[in-house]
Amino acid sequence: MKIKTFKVERWMNDYEDEAVYNLGETCIDSLTIRELLEIGGYDPDRFMSELADTRLTYSHIFGSPEFKSGVAALYENIEPHQVLPCHGATGANAMVLETLIEPTDNMISVMPTYQQHYSIPEAIGAEVRILQLTEENDYLPDIEELKKLVDENTKMITVNNPNNPTGSWIPIESMKEIAEVAKSVDAYLLCDEVYRGIAEDESYMYSVTDLYEKAISVGSMSKIFSLAGLRMGWIATRDEYALNECMERRDYNTISCGVIDDKLASIALANKDKIFARNRQILNNNRAILDKWVNETPEVNLRESVQERKDKWVNETPGVHYKKPVAGTTALVYYDKDIPSYELCVRLIKEKGLLFTPGSAFEMEGAVRIGYAFDSKLLKQGLDIFAEFLAEL
Repeated sequence: MKIKTFKVERWMNDYEDEAVYNLGETCIDSLTIRELLEIGGYDPDRFMSELADTRLTYSHIFGSPEFKSGVAALYENIEPHQVLPCHGATGANAMVLETLIEPTDNMISVMPTYQQHYSIPEAIGAEVRILQLTEENDYLPDIEELKKLVDENTKMITVNNPNNPTGSWIPIESMKEIAEVAKSVDAYLLCDEVYRGIAEDESYMYSVTDLYEKAISVGSMSKIFSLAGLRMGWIATRDEYALNECMERRDYNTISCGVIDDKLASIALANKDKIFARNRQILNNNRAILDKWVNETPEVNLRESVQERKDKWVNETPGVHYKKPVAGTTALVYYDKDIPSYELCVRLIKEKGLLFTPGSAFEMEGAVRIGYAFDSKLLKQGLDIFAEFLAEL
């Protein structure tokens, strides 16, 4: 099976190690094992000593009871037996798409989104119909356009909520309408929810599984739990057929997840409130920093005095713009320069040590994806370097 180059992952593979200022990172400031254990109330030295006696055999084939119960608790109406662990969310997305999509099907994918959602079905031979998200519509799906795209052969609609790269969040009433469109043609609704879970106001963020029987949620420990190194993700669905079919395919490409990964993920899930409180503070603080920078940063003339630059910040239109993200860890920021995003990002990493992700990796030109969920000082440094770089152009 031939498949297109995964643009965002290839970009990160090629350039992330060169970054001095990594604003391409999408996970909330990663935890160390020691920090995780201390959050969970464990003595790190004692825990690691006991861990040394863990036999490295296969873990629970379908996930430990602790892990499955912990994931189920992230939803309103998912039971532990309706959770299927996978190798990260990438493994979960691939599992669902490769299991349920056939060459005779068509499916709907929003754009921009994580490339798996349209390139895997294309590689299978299915017809992929794109529902374009626009800045003018706050990067939210146009329900009327969606209705025009579906027919009796539509097997699945896929969305990404919160959206990567824009940080948009589909209101629950709009998602109910999307679910109704899916129901009208008896299609699955797959929602990549890896950025779901941490609301600014601490409220519960709904899942598609709350709204539709044939909805499938994909999540992971990577983004909101700050534990990408565990490579633990999951499928959650109330649809018995889809769950059983994914279990059948899982024998071919997963068997089980790692016993140590499962153990550490279970600790994080049991202490989600503490981790979310930590990460909510990081998100809210840094989202404000990014918003202030976008609204106050014009194209800087490096030959001007500091006071002259400050005057411009007040009186002139910024050289960048965006739709402020309301959830997740990323933003799509447009720049007012006539240079392709890939070329711009290569120059940034080579000349400044600053890593963004080119908008072209999401089929969105004239923009860069910025991750902002890490050290605030690093974020400010990177954004200032970008402003100066734009002036130098």
